Amino acid sequence: MKLSDMPEPLAPDLGAHVLARLNQMELEPIPRNYEVVYEALSGANPALVDAIAALGPAPGQDEFDRMADLRLGRGRGERMIETAHAAMSVKLDEILGILKYERSSREKYGELLGATSQGLESRNAVSQDFLQKVVSVMSNATGTALDSTRRVTSTMQDKSQELEEVKAELEEYKKLSETDALTGLANRRAFDRAMQGVYADRRDTMFGALVLADIDRFKPVNDKHGHPIGDRILQIVSSILKAAMSSNVQAARTGGEEFGIIVTGMSEKSVVELAEEIRIAVEQTPFVNANTGTDYGPITLSFGVCMASEAKGPDDLYRKADRALYASKNAGRNKVSAHSQMQDGTFTKSWKLYSGD
Repeated sequence: MKLSDMPEPLAPDLGAHVLARLNQMELEPIPRNYEVVYEALSGANPALVDAIAALGPAPGQDEFDRMADLRLGRGRGERMIETAHAAMSVKLDEILGILKYERSSREKYGELLGATSQGLESRNAVSQDFLQKVVSVMSNATGTALDSTRRVTSTMQDKSQELEEVKAELEEYKKLSETDALTGLANRRAFDRAMQGVYADRRDTMFGALVLADIDRFKPVNDKHGHPIGDRILQIVSSILKAAMSSNVQAARTGGEEFGIIVTGMSEKSVVELAEEIRIAVEQTPFVNANTGTDYGPITLSFGVCMASEAKGPDDLYRKADRALYASKNAGRNKVSAHSQMQDGTFTKSWKLYSGD
C-alpha cells in the first residue's frame, strides 16, 4: 500500500498519525524516521510522499535512510555526527584516564618524598650508607616519575591530535547535516537557524530581508517527465541561486520546490532587484536534454519579498514573505512581489491555484 493511499485519518493528531505510518512500514519510531514521515504527511513536500511510496510497504531502514539522504539531506549527516560525538567521548575518556594515572603517580611520588623527609628529620645521625640508600631510592623514583611524565606527554600529544581530527570530522559532519543532499544548498535546518540570526542582531533586523521562491507548475513537470528530470531541474535552479550568493546572501532549499533566500545589509529596492535578476536568469535558462532535444521548459520562479523590519520575528517574517509569494502566484506567476506593496485585507491565498505547482 502506498503512503498516499493509506486511509485517513489513522489517528486524531498528526504525531500519532506519523507513528501509525511508521508502524505500517515496519520502521522504528526513531527521530530521523519520525522527521521524514512527519514532513511527508504534513503536506509540505509532495515529492517526498511519492518517494516514500516508491519504496514499497516495508522498505527497511537502510533503504529508507538512502531515500531520506537524497530527498532531504538528513539522516546520514546526523548519524555521522552521532558517531563523531561518540568518538570524541571515547578520546576524552582516554585523556581523563591518562590524567588520573599521572595524578596517582604524582601523589605516590609526593608520598615517597614526604616519607623520606620525615625519615631524615627523625634520625639524630645520618650515616653515609643511609644517605646512599636514600639517594638510590629517590633517584629511581625520580627517574620513574620522569619516564612517566614523558610517556604521558607523548600520549597526550597523540590523543590531542586524534581529538583534533575527530573535531574536524565533526565540523564536516555538521556541515553535511545542514546541506541539502540533492542541490548542495543549505537545508531547512540551517535555514531556520539563520532566520533566528536575523533577529539576533539589530542591524540585520533593520537591513535584513527574506525572499521566498517557488518553481512554477513544478508538479506537472514531475508527473510528465518523472522525478529524475525534476531533480535535475532543481539542481539547475539551485546552481543559479548559488551564483547569486555572497557574504550577505544565503540560499536554502526549504521544501520540495521552494527556496528561501536570507539577505542582510540591503535595502528593499536592492532585494527586489536581486530577486528580479534571479527570476530573469531562471526564465532565460534552457532546460533542454542535449541528447534527445527534449525541452522541459519553460521553467520559471515566483518570488515573495519581505523586509525583516516589517515582521515581529522569524515566523512572522516567513508568513509575510509567503503571503507575497502567493500574490505573485495569483498575479500569473513568474513575478516578484514585495509584502510592503500589498494592501492588508485585500489578498486571499488561493490554495487551488498553488496546488497546480
